[in-house]
Amino acid sequence: MQLRQQGFTLIELMITVAIVGILAAIAYPSYQEYVRASRRADAQTVLLENAQFMERYYTTNGRYIDNAGNEPNLPVTESPKDGGTKFYDIGFQGEVTNTTYTLEAVPKGAMANDGCGTLTLAHTGAKSRTGTMPEDRCWRR
Repeated sequence: MQLRQQGFTLIELMITVAIVGILAAIAYPSYQEYVRASRRADAQTVLLENAQFMERYYTTNGRYIDNAGNEPNLPVTESPKDGGTKFYDIGFQGEVTNTTYTLEAVPKGAMANDGCGTLTLAHTGAKSRTGTMPEDRCWRR
């Protein structure tokens, strides 16, 4: 009776490892960009929610600041708003006046080097970013 050996040769194993490595090198950067885009979308959602709050405040008070000249407290100041690691600080950019405001989402942590940089949303609905990535990729127009 002859014994028959079963299994993989070292060369077969090396080829498999090389193929998996090449696939991972292609897929991982794409995955990371999808994660960054998801985090940006969450920050944009928070900016839009705060803009809606500001418009309701304006409708009620006739201006964006109170009688003492103070800006209102935003309902959400970090993104994501529902637990987990925070990737954006949300607040006002510059001065809030009776008739104008600009909200900003400043990246932090893992998003600090994001190509879109700080995302802004003005009272007019104008959207912008400080980074070098094309605006249509940052705000998905």
